[in-house]
Amino acid sequence: MIDMYSWPTPNGHKVHIMLEECGLPYRVHAVDIGAGDQFQPDFLAISPNNKIPAIVDADGPDGAPISLFESGAILLYLAGKTGRFLPADVRGRYRALEWLMFQMGGVGPMLGQAHHFRLYAPEKIGYAIDRYTNEAKRLYSVMDRQIEHTGAYIAGDEYTIADIAVFPWLRSWENQGIDWADYPALKGWFDRVAARPAVQRGVQVLAERRKPVRSAAEKEVLFGQTQYRRR
Repeated sequence: MIDMYSWPTPNGHKVHIMLEECGLPYRVHAVDIGAGDQFQPDFLAISPNNKIPAIVDADGPDGAPISLFESGAILLYLAGKTGRFLPADVRGRYRALEWLMFQMGGVGPMLGQAHHFRLYAPEKIGYAIDRYTNEAKRLYSVMDRQIEHTGAYIAGDEYTIADIAVFPWLRSWENQGIDWADYPALKGWFDRVAARPAVQRGVQVLAERRKPVRSAAEKEVLFGQTQYRRR
């Protein structure tokens, strides 16, 4: 049994989807990031960066429990554990890893900044909104061209952890200032991935807990000085 510590965010949904795709038994522990659960000592013990998701696998590589944080590391671990969603051939494997790193270093951080400045920043800063909206459009263009080239999935003709990593971040395309009409190949990919039963199950994990960030207390926890305290 894998213990999954998460919240219904794109990074959380990556691992929810992977667990569903792999058919691994897991139980979910909600970490309410608006309430500050991510700063609790028990969670910091397995996720020292105070970010979701994190997992504890009772059946680790040597038969002993292992804990992991960082969604990309968790995807790689689960792919290794099950032998799924990471190509066996060396070239295909590095292509998938290349696009996984693209998501980790580009898609996640930049679309996250677009979300923040377009929706949550207390002050509407035109420069920041334009910068990150334009970067979101650039990243969508990169992925659109890639799907035009592969004709199927992000890293080639095989569905991999790269697709699992990217997909949840594109579910809020409207809030990122994106018009799908500008990215037809990528939209086709998005619809193919969204139609997968395991993906549909994965994005429903903790979905009933998702709510807009409204209160001043929540905003302080998520965006204020609380997150910067040394722990």
